[in-house]
Amino acid sequence: MVEPSLAGRLLVATPLIGDDTFRRTVVRLLAHSDEGALGVVLNRPSDVPAPELIISWGTRAAAPGVVFIGGPVGRDSLVGLAEEGAVDLHLDPDAKTDAPDEVRLYAGQAGWGGGQLEDEIGEGAWWVVDSEPGDTLTHDPEHLWERVLRRQAGTTRWFANHPDDIRTG
Repeated sequence: MVEPSLAGRLLVATPLIGDDTFRRTVVRLLAHSDEGALGVVLNRPSDVPAPELIISWGTRAAAPGVVFIGGPVGRDSLVGLAEEGAVDLHLDPDAKTDAPDEVRLYAGQAGWGGGQLEDEIGEGAWWVVDSEPGDTLTHDPEHLWERVLRRQAGTTRWFANHPDDIRTG
């Protein structure tokens, strides 16, 4: 059994990840067990206004008010998150007294098979760090990767200064 579960924590892509899908991403893990892991990329906004896909929850979309690309798996499905956790997008938010005021909508998710994520972490592809309030609904997703790294201890924080492309920076 996977111990401890990493659900609720963040995966921060290290510079070893060079492919465009996960380069400089921050992933919030929603589930993690022996069977695998599931999460959403927090810092990949699209150009699609959230209300265009789902009016009821889309009007509550946190700034910048667009759908985010949650990952390469299942891009035809939506995942909704509030700062506290998952949101049932099938429910009418106006009919719920405890519906969150702000949500983020993700098209697709990131997924790993059993042991795959642990292998990637062991190879140095991801840093596992704690999530803080404001990470999920950040109004500045472009700089989330650097901000999360800057609050880490030791040499990990230095990577916040790592240029996006070492050939130009």
